[in-house]
Amino acid sequence: MDKIIKFSLLVIFLLTSIVGNAQLNKRKKSKKDTHNFRYEIKCIDTGATGTVAIKVFSYSKKPKIAIEAAKRNAVHGIIFKGFPKEGKCQKKDPLSRNPNLEQEQAEFFKEFFADGGKYLKFVNASTDGAIEGGDISKISKREYKIGINVSVNRAALEKDLISAKIIEGLGSRF
Repeated sequence: MDKIIKFSLLVIFLLTSIVGNAQLNKRKKSKKDTHNFRYEIKCIDTGATGTVAIKVFSYSKKPKIAIEAAKRNAVHGIIFKGFPKEGKCQKKDPLSRNPNLEQEQAEFFKEFFADGGKYLKFVNASTDGAIEGGDISKISKREYKIGINVSVNRAALEKDLISAKIIEGLGSRF
């Protein structure tokens, strides 16, 4: 009986290790495929509380990896790209006015965008796995472009970056 319990525990341990490693590998592939932050964003809607709903088009060799990268790309886009006026959305400049900020603060952003990093705190919702028709296309033999809806709390992200002294607040512009 004791051997059966030990064997069962060993099997459970091995299965959880395998599943955990599969998730870790998926995140690593997501990070590797999106290392250069190759994506497009467009605004869908803005909320009264500083929240912005955007569509993020990520590129990857596998659709599931692009889906994983959408949240990271959305936050990156709010910080470094901004978006033009479109539909219900007014033009929003990127939070960073410094074009070299990502290189100058490389250590901060490496940690910020790491797997399970602080950037996840600002992503309120996404269409995990529920891709709208026309939002997935195979653009080459080995690459997909996938659009995912993501909601980002832009106001909280800005406040956090200001308090970390990564970007300057509105008061410092004058």
